[in-house]
Amino acid sequence: MPSDSPSPPATARRLLQQIGLEMAFFDPATVGGGPAGTVLTGLLAELQSACDTAPAPILNLLSAARERMGRLSATDSALGDHATDWLSAWHGWTDEAVTAWGRSQPLPSVPPSLDAVPAAAPPPATSRRLVLDAPAGRQDVTVLPHDADPELVRLFCAESQDLLRDIEQGVLVLETTPGDPDTLATVFRAFHTFKGNAAVMKLAELHRLAHDAESLLDAARRGGRILDREAIDVILAAADVFSQFVSEMARQVEGIGAGQPLSLPVPAILEAVATILASAPVPQTPPGQAPAPLPSPRTPAAPAGAAPRPAPPAETAPAPAASAMPAAAPRAAPPTAVTAGASIRVDTHKLDGLIDLVGELVIAQSMVVQGTTSERVADEHLARALGRLRGITSDLQRTAMGLRMVPIRGTFQKMARLVRDTAAELGKDVRLVLEGEETELDRTVIEQIGDPLVHMIRNAIDHGVESPAAREAAGKPSTGTIRLSAFHQGGFVVVRIADDGRGLDPARLRGKAIERGLIEADAVLDDRESLELIFAAGFSTAEQVTGLSGRGVGMDVVRRNIEGIRGKIEIDSTVGLGTTFTIFMPLTLAIIEGLLVAVGDQRFVVPTLSVRESLRPLPGDVTTVHGRGELVNVRGRLVPLLRLGQHFGVPTRAAAPAEGIVVVVETGQECRGLLVDDLLGKQEVVIKNLGETFTGRRGFAGAAILGDGRVGLILDTNALVRLKPTAAGSAA
Repeated sequence: MPSDSPSPPATARRLLQQIGLEMAFFDPATVGGGPAGTVLTGLLAELQSACDTAPAPILNLLSAARERMGRLSATDSALGDHATDWLSAWHGWTDEAVTAWGRSQPLPSVPPSLDAVPAAAPPPATSRRLVLDAPAGRQDVTVLPHDADPELVRLFCAESQDLLRDIEQGVLVLETTPGDPDTLATVFRAFHTFKGNAAVMKLAELHRLAHDAESLLDAARRGGRILDREAIDVILAAADVFSQFVSEMARQVEGIGAGQPLSLPVPAILEAVATILASAPVPQTPPGQAPAPLPSPRTPAAPAGAAPRPAPPAETAPAPAASAMPAAAPRAAPPTAVTAGASIRVDTHKLDGLIDLVGELVIAQSMVVQGTTSERVADEHLARALGRLRGITSDLQRTAMGLRMVPIRGTFQKMARLVRDTAAELGKDVRLVLEGEETELDRTVIEQIGDPLVHMIRNAIDHGVESPAAREAAGKPSTGTIRLSAFHQGGFVVVRIADDGRGLDPARLRGKAIERGLIEADAVLDDRESLELIFAAGFSTAEQVTGLSGRGVGMDVVRRNIEGIRGKIEIDSTVGLGTTFTIFMPLTLAIIEGLLVAVGDQRFVVPTLSVRESLRPLPGDVTTVHGRGELVNVRGRLVPLLRLGQHFGVPTRAAAPAEGIVVVVETGQECRGLLVDDLLGKQEVVIKNLGETFTGRRGFAGAAILGDGRVGLILDTNALVRLKPTAAGSAA
């Protein structure tokens, strides 16, 4: 039985996709490349670990990339344009080289621009905030104590993630309503619990930082001062330090980089807290009077599901939130009885094992029922028993799949912080509206959708939403709106990102594409095809490179990541009114709804999300065009035709297209007709990994065991649509 673990080249390709996304946010004028530089440093370390068996050229250039990032951090230098150009060239070559490595093919030659690592650019003359970036304000912190209990560490990390989520969401609410007592109490309790847990784990630096942040919140809670923008920034900075520390601890307890210290701006944050507390106190808004709004980028009120817990009476000390960790402070009240809504933590590997076993049970049940039916057993008792078995198995499968389903709320709420920070950096006023946060998806799908959402929302703020002055001049409210929503539609989950900004001009997009050499000057594109140009590699509408955009890296990676989870993305835009991106995704990656087709004696599964329609063409509907192969007329549109039997080397019954069925599949605005012998129906199948045998073989996304026990290959429609025609009915 082949292992389900991804191969080193596959892991490397996944990491390179993440690196490609982060490279879009390099800031040449920022120390270390800004936040993206910190993320890239960690991704490069993971990539080097994944490539430990790679050919020497890949390892040599990967070491050079890590050396460059390390030198930038050590010397407090800023990235120059030539340095980012080198990293972009390195990323492109490494992506091709890793693909060749995975297919056991010769590596591409190293371009001359990568023969040497250029020197770092001198620091910019512009002044920078010294609160967190100054070397004097940072210190090396030991992440994993030598005597730490691994199980206790994992428990600490798991609970800390929940506490940090409460902290960040609560603080963003306090930015809008700084005097809200319930939210203040919630954030205070979260810091208090985190402080107690840090003390138990003997994490002195984190304990002190949590204590000082708690003191700042306590001053606001007691009415001694208001949480202004400066205080909010400091509290969020402390939460970021905790998050970075917990993430690194989770990595080290699993043996990745164990023993390495982590450089954190703890002294800088402690100094900032002391400065705020030493300043003249600002009284809170009197009770009963609504607090005045702060002049800063807005975020919406607490989303559904993130409502703060009730505060304790004002005259009593607040009790820390219920914790699975032994806290340093005593509990104020005995634990309450377990309610029907209580939850427990389960290792994801155990959960995945249960899902796999249920999938095997469903397959076995289907085989038993089909085999019994084929023998025409007339025993009514057996028929009733089989019907009962079918019902129980279906309920068990539905329940087991529900264990993997989690609300998208957590991912959506993370975007509130992103909108706040990005809008402040660009000097814009943007509010985020969340809808459908209770929509549930497979946890694996949610993990994969996070990075694309981050990139598209950053783009919406940078490219889409205008500055307050420009919006007022256009007759719009000075505050821009980004609406992030999720809902179910036709058995799939739809995520929509809409902004009310300037929109995309198809004519400008065509001009930029011609300027960058992505299309010919005489190319004829309609508006829909012009909008699709933003997904082309190397395309960007930015006039200059900034820390958020301009290098043409990002939207092509976004689409590849979405297609990697069998989803698709569509774009709609109106000049002056805004742009909407719509992402269609499957509910789960473990089960797929597919159209079962026959090609000769073989069975293939076509994902229904990609199927537009099916038809039996007339003899005159199929023509051959030089350089484009066979084309079939579908409602007046010529669609490239791919004979699946000829492409996969399978004998077919349909010698001519008019004798078979054409299944039209689409990816974005591209589509292709797949010629098959027959349609066998639509059904849900459990996806199986193809293993190493099919590594490098394009056209297949997995396999499924059908009801009769046969194996049906699941087609990768994204790869089939983008095949280049080489002859009539074939492609490469």
